[in-house]
Amino acid sequence: MDAKSVISHEVAVAAGRFAPGHLGELTRIVPFEMVDEVLTESGRTQQRIRDLPSRVVVYLLLAGALFPGIGWQQVWQRLTAGLEGLETATPTAGALAQARRRVGSGPLHRLFDLLRGPAAGVATVGTRWRGLLVCAVDGTLVAVPDSPANRAEFVRHRWNNGGAGYPSLRLLVLVSCGTRTVLDAVFGPTTNGETFYAPTLVRSLREGMIVLLDRNFAVQALVEAITRTGAHVLVRVKEHRRLPVLQRFPDGSYLSRLGAVAVRVIDCEITVSTSQGRHIGAYRLVTTLTDSHAHPATELIRLYHERWGATRSRTRLSELPDRRIDLMSTA
Repeated sequence: MDAKSVISHEVAVAAGRFAPGHLGELTRIVPFEMVDEVLTESGRTQQRIRDLPSRVVVYLLLAGALFPGIGWQQVWQRLTAGLEGLETATPTAGALAQARRRVGSGPLHRLFDLLRGPAAGVATVGTRWRGLLVCAVDGTLVAVPDSPANRAEFVRHRWNNGGAGYPSLRLLVLVSCGTRTVLDAVFGPTTNGETFYAPTLVRSLREGMIVLLDRNFAVQALVEAITRTGAHVLVRVKEHRRLPVLQRFPDGSYLSRLGAVAVRVIDCEITVSTSQGRHIGAYRLVTTLTDSHAHPATELIRLYHERWGATRSRTRLSELPDRRIDLMSTA
């Protein structure tokens, strides 16, 4: 039997009402040691004992993301609701705002870098396809508080009735389709479109990935940038986009080029039958997976629609009553 040695060390933890575990499930998902580390790295650890120490403020900010529809005092009440029998502070709205400003965004940026990722092993269903980690890029608009600082940075959008709404930012995320966990994110003013922010997400792509893109992202420069990382692309393009036919494959797809990148073009027609009737749509997909034997066209079509649909809705096309995929003639 091999000899074993045990190395132990002491860790200083908070006492009383802010002891590890007292702030509920968040301390299980985001360990307090991790929070303390990012506070130290960003120089945001409090210099004196406070009712709202920096560690607790970080958990307050995380809890705020779970309860976006209520005020910060109500978030604080939910965060401390389980501390029965322990004396807790009852901070004012002004005190909570001051504490959030004191901590700033630096620790949250660092915490995001530590936590982001696919959060799944190789055996997790839906995470990988033929050995490739399946990812997608998706975007949305997020309303932000109507403060002078936000109005100076972000544009107000008008509703259908013509009234002005809250200022909004554009959020673009790279997600793992199997687990819907975030791999990377970028945001900014809505005066810039999705294709302006998308190149920033390329930094998180690597060999062994395939990224699914909607036709808004079928930009030559973006496809070339993704290909340079070693990742593969499966993107929808406009069905009338002219792409040269360099070689035809037995499955109906054909070899072409998108700028400097060799791609494979797949034209198909998808019919979905539901209780509301039959819906037929023509699609043109472009992929950097050019081997028609290793990556059959019908599988790529299903991958695009099933996995891409999983990022937007809990209902996948495969769960609908009937679906038929037909490869269109390329003659």
